[in-house]
Amino acid sequence: MDLRLDEIGFGALRLLQCPEEFCYGTDTVLLAGYAAEAARKQKQDCRIMDLGTGTGIVPLILSHKTDAGYIAGLELQEHSYMLARRNAILNQLTDRIRFFHGDVNGFCPQELCGTFDLVTANPPYIKGNCGLESRNRAKAAARQETSGSLEDFICCAARLLKDKGEFFIVHRPSRLVDLCESCRAFRLEPKEMLFVSGKPETAPNILLMRCVKNGKRQLRIAQPLYVHNEDGSYSERILKIYEKTS
Repeated sequence: MDLRLDEIGFGALRLLQCPEEFCYGTDTVLLAGYAAEAARKQKQDCRIMDLGTGTGIVPLILSHKTDAGYIAGLELQEHSYMLARRNAILNQLTDRIRFFHGDVNGFCPQELCGTFDLVTANPPYIKGNCGLESRNRAKAAARQETSGSLEDFICCAARLLKDKGEFFIVHRPSRLVDLCESCRAFRLEPKEMLFVSGKPETAPNILLMRCVKNGKRQLRIAQPLYVHNEDGSYSERILKIYEKTS
């Protein structure tokens, strides 16, 4: 299985990933950028967990964008988990980043329960038994709820978070009702939603949501974000998230 070494920006970060499996996309970078805004307001010993971390891209970006002293990632697929560990070593971040091999369904070692200030998640977007499943098992697990459901990810986040800890998730707008129902069921109160479109005036295809564990009921809809301007160039907000100059 061939690996690819990418220079991903964000300082001098590099990432080993396998093109035959699942490579990260814009939604992952948006999630990391969204969570980083909150993490920067936390104390330096802020603890962050990323669920379904893949090859570790969200923890890597957060290590650059924040001063968090402890960033962890949980990944079910063994090959992705091993690559995540290699990526931490490659970027000399083993003093700040740690990865766990396990399933969100039931994961919560006693020493980790209720210890995280922030939890992030980029779960599979397609509900189980819906749509065509990829023949590639790694891609199928990343795109479709073949192993962990949306509810499993949210339940795991609730177990790991401290009281008033923050949960950040990226998903599809079509699953908005499922997201809100599941989050409230596990005492993660939706506090902010950010809809992302390809271009201005087009329907959003990405949803970012921030929740607070045991938070009060008050929801804010953030100013919509679009990836491209009408002429096809990247928007200023996207360039800022990617730390690129226009």
